Amino acid sequence: MAASLNRVFLMGNITRDPELRYVPSGTAVTTFDLAVNRVYMTQSGEKKEDTSFIRIVVWGRRAEVCAEYLAKGSPVFVEGRLRSRSWETQDGQKRSTIEVIANNVQFLRSQATKKAARPASPQGPSKETQGSDVESIDLDNDNKQDNSQEEVPF
Repeated sequence: MAASLNRVFLMGNITRDPELRYVPSGTAVTTFDLAVNRVYMTQSGEKKEDTSFIRIVVWGRRAEVCAEYLAKGSPVFVEGRLRSRSWETQDGQKRSTIEVIANNVQFLRSQATKKAARPASPQGPSKETQGSDVESIDLDNDNKQDNSQEEVPF
């Protein structure tokens, strides 16, 4: 059998507020689009920037946390895998997409974009949060099952 690997690492900003839904089994699913920039130089030496927009799908408790704390403009680091899916629209047109099923989402702290900002302390940031740019929520033991096979109408 040939070796294969399906692993994606992305860092960018969310383009619109995450959308939380629940599938019939009661499992939470959140979707959001991530803008990822690439800066490069042309042969003539001109600096160019290219932006890709990528759909991210998050399942389980992690999906609920993302919907609660993330908003348009939030910077995040996403680790996951690619999944392609196709469907037929109501008027008979065939559609397909490639999306990232997130295994891990790390919030890159940004007080300006955080939905549920913690109240500011008169003494300033606590020793625990001082100098920390990444908020990490450990949900690894929360949802070990692979829910990616459930159909979700987007």
